[in-house]
Amino acid sequence: MAVVSVPASASPASSTFGRGDAVRIVADMRRVVADNGVERLEKVRIGGIDQWVSIRGNDRRNPVLLMLHGGPGWVAMPTSWYFQRGWEEYFTVVQWDQRGAGKTYGANDPKVIAPTMTRPRMVADAEEMVAWLRTEFGKDRIFVLGHSWGSYLGLELAQRRPEWLHAYIGIGQITNGPESERRGWAWTLEQARRDGNAEAEAELLALAPYASGHAPVALADLFKQRKWLNYYGGMVHNRKGGDAEAAAITLSPEYTDADVAGVWKANDFSTQYLLSDVLTVDMGAVRQLRTPVFLLLGRHDHNVSSALGATWFQALQAPRKELVWFEQSAHEVMIEEPGKTLLTLVRDVRPIAERAGDVPP
Repeated sequence: MAVVSVPASASPASSTFGRGDAVRIVADMRRVVADNGVERLEKVRIGGIDQWVSIRGNDRRNPVLLMLHGGPGWVAMPTSWYFQRGWEEYFTVVQWDQRGAGKTYGANDPKVIAPTMTRPRMVADAEEMVAWLRTEFGKDRIFVLGHSWGSYLGLELAQRRPEWLHAYIGIGQITNGPESERRGWAWTLEQARRDGNAEAEAELLALAPYASGHAPVALADLFKQRKWLNYYGGMVHNRKGGDAEAAAITLSPEYTDADVAGVWKANDFSTQYLLSDVLTVDMGAVRQLRTPVFLLLGRHDHNVSSALGATWFQALQAPRKELVWFEQSAHEVMIEEPGKTLLTLVRDVRPIAERAGDVPP
């Protein structure tokens, strides 16, 4: 039996123990101490403005993996302390708070940024970020992982710059946005009826016909649909919404008190300018890519229809493609099944970089 002496100062019993104490513990536990490690939190000039990145890994010679967060505005940096630490042993992982989101929102005047909150500008930012990382780390190619809204940006990158990518990885992959919305509404209505939830049924029926055609869905209608879809586990399997994930933001070592206080204001800002528009997108016309493609799909994802993603993927032509189902996940795959996510990245994805010689000797 091991006997461990715990200093009295380590006890959290004090009534003054707060967010700062918890964050320091999380930060120290995941501190990168490997001999050739990298641990950076900094602003980078992208698209003419300062944008925040976190760059972490045990060996800077590992392949670079850029994660494009969802939302728009649902930043992954402040919850990455939970799901990402294992990735950092095999990749140099970059979390980026996009234009109008998270720490980047706080670093810029929203009035100045507002006119630039467009899909073309966000795609251009993503392209600039990949170019910067290739130069910064001396890499010909990197991995790009897009989640939800980020999967739209990632798919655009895979089309535009395949020569820059080892592979594209999609989680909660956006394909046919309007049809995904219609399916999500129908599934949620079915759950409400099974549950005998008259309030939910009435609110959902009042939205009909929901997401008709390809016109943008009004945000007020979208939020009503999402309220009940999330309630029935369409976002996080067997949970009523993303409250646990949202609470985890408060333990982020990358985020100051001001960042935490402003994260939802930033989320609302990004949503206002981008969400309705991106949900009109139909990526079904993308039939061929010139880079390997991996889809990590939650079996219970009704926030962005995983069934539609799988159908699109079946018809897609690519040098290599692989679809991995996560049977205990909905939309937040990397948080809901972090172990399987890590195994998939290490076992299936990283060997592409190994074959290209982009790993430590």
